[in-house]
Amino acid sequence: MLLKELSEAVGISGKEDAVRKVILPAIKDQAQDIRIDPMGSITARKAGTGERPLRVMVAAHMDEVGLMITGFEGDGLIRFTNIGGIDERILPGLRVHIGDVNGVIIWTPIHKNTDQNAVKMTSLRIDIGAKDKDEASGKVKRGDRAAFDSRYLELDGGRMLRGKAFDDRGGCSLLIDLLQAETTYPVDVLAAFTVQEEIGLRGAQVAAQTLNPDVAFILEGTTANDLPNPMAAEDDEAEENPTCRMGGGPVLTILDTSMIVQPHILAFLRDTAEREDIPYQLKTRSAGGTDGGTIHTANAGVPTGVIALPCRYVHTPSAYLLRQDYDDALRLIKAVLNRITPDDLVR
Repeated sequence: MLLKELSEAVGISGKEDAVRKVILPAIKDQAQDIRIDPMGSITARKAGTGERPLRVMVAAHMDEVGLMITGFEGDGLIRFTNIGGIDERILPGLRVHIGDVNGVIIWTPIHKNTDQNAVKMTSLRIDIGAKDKDEASGKVKRGDRAAFDSRYLELDGGRMLRGKAFDDRGGCSLLIDLLQAETTYPVDVLAAFTVQEEIGLRGAQVAAQTLNPDVAFILEGTTANDLPNPMAAEDDEAEENPTCRMGGGPVLTILDTSMIVQPHILAFLRDTAEREDIPYQLKTRSAGGTDGGTIHTANAGVPTGVIALPCRYVHTPSAYLLRQDYDDALRLIKAVLNRITPDDLVR
């Protein structure tokens, strides 16, 4: 599993170079037709036995959310904006790095702040210790990306994994493991490590049009909001919808903001998990989207399913993931590839 290297690589949307440098050597002897397309996505083919004439696309996105430098102020502080969806409430006090330059996100000190509401991103700045505008602009440039300063850790004897960008480096790690497996699948596997998912599913659209698969499965990371709500009243027994739970197994999407999974594809995924005795859960909120949003409408249309890892605190410097959920997701996608037939694509 290459999750540590993948998590610590910086690959904010539109600049996924460092992630490609981890993936390419990991798959170079495990697949054929490895290419970097004009968008920057990696595509590859793992030839099957020829037993079943199916071309199965398996996709995971390389990019992560982050920040972009937009300007400088006279005192050396740096303005920025977000790339992808970031909750601005988490930003004050966070450490970031802009290439080799370290910084911290600052805000008006609490004793000077009369507004008790959350600080807006437009009021935040990055402090890199520069004395003035010229020094700051000499170290970083407009358009540079700023990434969360975060390190991967294995907790509780490796049971719990913590790091940034598990959405979707967890999926990338699964796809690498899938290609590195000694198994030869009965179908051709068309791997796609895509770019720019966080800002509009852009790389996946091009990859799907190029690969022209018969069916596609998306490997993702999704929000597990499965903690008690400290704001709930003590006598309120109504449980908030957690979307999914860590420890519940891989998460299967019914629908989200980008697509509706066709019932026969969802039924195939559920049946495969049940036959293999793999725990699974259904995503219970329609929020968010995946690369499936553009893959399922590519060319003449592609039946598409989503298998996601339940993660806490996605789009922050410290996401949590259970190793057991990861292992179960890997078992499921392997079983899918070994079992799927042309008949499973018929409504």
